[in-house]
Amino acid sequence: MSRRIPPVAMMLVMLAGSVFGQGLPRTSPEAVGLAPDVLSEATALLNQFVADRKIAGAVAAVARNGRVAYLEAIGVQDLESKAPMTDRTLFRIYSMTKPVTGVAVMMLHDEGRFRLDDPVAKYLPEFNDVMVVPGADQPARRPSRAITVDDLLLHTSGLSHRTSELYRNAKVRSRADTLPSFIGNIVRAPLMEDPGTRFRYSEATTVLGRLVEVWTGKPFDAFLDERVFRPLRMTDTVFTVGPDRQARLATVYAPVADGGLTPTEIEAVPFTQRPALIEGAVGLVSTVPDYLRFSQMLLNKGELDGIRLLKAATVERMTANGLPDAVLKVRGGSMGWGLANVNIVLDPGSPLRGEYSWDGTAGTIFWIDPAREMITILMTQSAPSNPDGIRQKFKAIVQRAVK
Repeated sequence: MSRRIPPVAMMLVMLAGSVFGQGLPRTSPEAVGLAPDVLSEATALLNQFVADRKIAGAVAAVARNGRVAYLEAIGVQDLESKAPMTDRTLFRIYSMTKPVTGVAVMMLHDEGRFRLDDPVAKYLPEFNDVMVVPGADQPARRPSRAITVDDLLLHTSGLSHRTSELYRNAKVRSRADTLPSFIGNIVRAPLMEDPGTRFRYSEATTVLGRLVEVWTGKPFDAFLDERVFRPLRMTDTVFTVGPDRQARLATVYAPVADGGLTPTEIEAVPFTQRPALIEGAVGLVSTVPDYLRFSQMLLNKGELDGIRLLKAATVERMTANGLPDAVLKVRGGSMGWGLANVNIVLDPGSPLRGEYSWDGTAGTIFWIDPAREMITILMTQSAPSNPDGIRQKFKAIVQRAVK
């Protein structure tokens, strides 16, 4: 069962600066240059969203200089049981799985297991037969060049998204399929364009999960557990929420006509059952403290608590724009994409230039600001994922808190 830490005990933990559970050390906002009165506005915002029945609850955190200055749990995990949100609440993080997969892939790149310009077909021969249909009235043909590992990380492969009409009609992705079956399905569907010509957010990251299996000889989830989650002490980041964790899993809610909320299932196979398909794109469940540790490792350029997962130069490359100029221009120019599977602020006039982030379809998001050495995380369970612009409103308040 979930539990709250009494306020007095919480204060003692904060004053001691000790590790909160498996999380990062705690501190006061003032100690890291954040205004507590402004951060209280962020809490008030989340409380108002709960009161207005736009979300059931949320957990949010702000860390700076390696210490957590703000960690708030608001509302409930489940409206029926009224189980409160806590720092140990579990969230379906969906596409926030992608940065984890990016880290796993680049760890193996550091070990020399592959080159970024290697054709995917070198390791997954099924990709030798892939075709491209660049327009509705154009016949299928061979792509202008092979899809590379770099294309998969940058979403320039020509593959499409799991929700696209093409993939839904072709039944490309089901959590009831195995990962090898998924690969067979995705290569039978045509590419949307030639590799390297356009950024198209896609199922490429699940293909990368299969590549990790080929490169290591281990199941993808086993590799993540052994090489990422255990070293980082991410004790609650899993693909399946077993009976011992189910009381902490938040319910996903969707809005209804009267302004209230109703439970909704995004997946046919719930996260309380082990799926056949272990996905690098959308499969993980996590907590705010766990994802703080993952984020701090990235902010520290590959290291946390004396354990190094990635070379510093590798993280710098992963969190810099990797899109070619022509592709970046079509995408809009002000927002790049990195090998870590993150958006990167490129606008030279923005105070957030260099910040990188990504989100999840059920209401989770994280931002890492290297210039300010700051991490911000907001997790809800909502479909759609950003009701009434809660993310932008919360983030704007946090930015104002920076002294």
